[in-house]
Amino acid sequence: MAATISFDFQNYLLIIFLCSLAAIYIFARFFKKPKDGFDLPPSPPSLPIIGHLYLFLSPLIHKSLQRISNKYGPLLHLRIFNYTILLVSSPTALYEIIKAHDVNMSSRGLAPFKESLTFGTSGFVMAPYGDYWKFMKKLVVMNLTGMQTQQQSRSARAVEVERLYMKLLDKSRKKESVDIHKEVKGLVSNILFKMTLGRSCLEENSEAEKVTQLSDQIFILSKKLFLAHILKEPLEKIGISLYRKETMSVSDKLDELLERIIGERKEKLDKDQGTDLLDTLLSAYRDENAEYKLTMNHIKAKISFFVELFVGGTDTSSSTIQWIMAEIINSPNTLRKLRKEIDSVVGRTRMIQETDLPKLPFLEAVFKEGLRLHGPSPLLIRKFQEGYKIRGGFYIPENTTLVVNAYAIMRDPNFWEDPDEFKPERFMGDLKPEEEARREQALRYIPFGIGRRACTGEKLSGIFVRTVIGVMVQCFDWEIKGDKVNMEEAGGRIFLGMAHPLECTPSPRALNHPLPSHLISSSST
Repeated sequence: MAATISFDFQNYLLIIFLCSLAAIYIFARFFKKPKDGFDLPPSPPSLPIIGHLYLFLSPLIHKSLQRISNKYGPLLHLRIFNYTILLVSSPTALYEIIKAHDVNMSSRGLAPFKESLTFGTSGFVMAPYGDYWKFMKKLVVMNLTGMQTQQQSRSARAVEVERLYMKLLDKSRKKESVDIHKEVKGLVSNILFKMTLGRSCLEENSEAEKVTQLSDQIFILSKKLFLAHILKEPLEKIGISLYRKETMSVSDKLDELLERIIGERKEKLDKDQGTDLLDTLLSAYRDENAEYKLTMNHIKAKISFFVELFVGGTDTSSSTIQWIMAEIINSPNTLRKLRKEIDSVVGRTRMIQETDLPKLPFLEAVFKEGLRLHGPSPLLIRKFQEGYKIRGGFYIPENTTLVVNAYAIMRDPNFWEDPDEFKPERFMGDLKPEEEARREQALRYIPFGIGRRACTGEKLSGIFVRTVIGVMVQCFDWEIKGDKVNMEEAGGRIFLGMAHPLECTPSPRALNHPLPSHLISSSST
């Protein structure tokens, strides 16, 4: 009996010893800190092996990183296992990095899954910076976000805005509450479908409706894949791939759907020259003299970019409108001032239009202030391709991930007076020269991203959001339950959303403009 106990005890000791050796080997092989020999930026306290991983497990990562920056400084070196991260929370430090290293940090790093249509390197969002990405951006600007395309699609956007007005008017007559995010998301979805695929997402059992359903699944996945993107390299070394099965399942469904859509459109293109983005891509695919030769996988990936755009554009635009409307409702003085401006410029005999926007500076200020406080992407992720030195004598190793806390930068008390207060008047000052305005944006105002990978849809989004906000303020009063809208942020999301959806009951204002007759006939279809 004693011998057995002694034998078991020796086995346990041997097992513990071997496990300890294995742990030491794994730590030394995979999780060791970067080599010394250069001065890294300051680093807050970290945990053994996992480093600063705990900061990225918070439901509100941007606030977790903001707190650590407030305590230890605006330029920090973080470590997850042996994976190096540079956290920037200062407008000044960010401007210096962009000015000197814009190209160096113009890639987003390794895609979570290279072969995936939605999260791979053939798409637009995760594609490495280079000729392919530049060519695809050119196509996007020419066929979706450029000035000429914006003007051509203005009437289509006007019809959808008027459709929203009719829906809100119907709700007000029935005294029903409205989920602002839900209603606006449907509006944005239909506009993007028409501009990209040339069809409406309101058609039941259509390909567009199926894309909508897949987009909802991709949006849910995108919330999970933020952490998968951050942890890709260290986890791959030990054979772990987060959410791969879910991602490839959605990607395969999208691939099958796009095969059908592209097949139908190729037949149509043989007969007629189309005008939407898919038609342009197919024409470039057939053009032997194109500046970049596209493959069918490129086209699929580009149309999957539309799904990326649909996931990002619909949620970000609808969330922005929801946040701004919540701020307006919570600020009666802002509501009165904005309504007075709209009534004086537009009048009370017609609905606000996109062509009125340049004459409504306070509406633009409300839009900018809403984005400052509630920018859709609180964290911006980039990858340094090469090592370099920055001011202060610090060295940043190659392949370092850059995490820019846009949320903290746009609430920095050193650059914004009363940074947590909604004050649109701060954007009503004298206009600065164009060059200074760009520098100012790079320093402290970055709701649409940074550098060469900044959002290409900034102007289109601004036009759309301001128009919808204008219609809601001009045409309706809004009643909520309680005295104030709850402004709590939702956790565990890739985009900044409200924890409690904004639900309010509209009531029509006493205006004199007639109902849009062309919409009355189309709304029944």
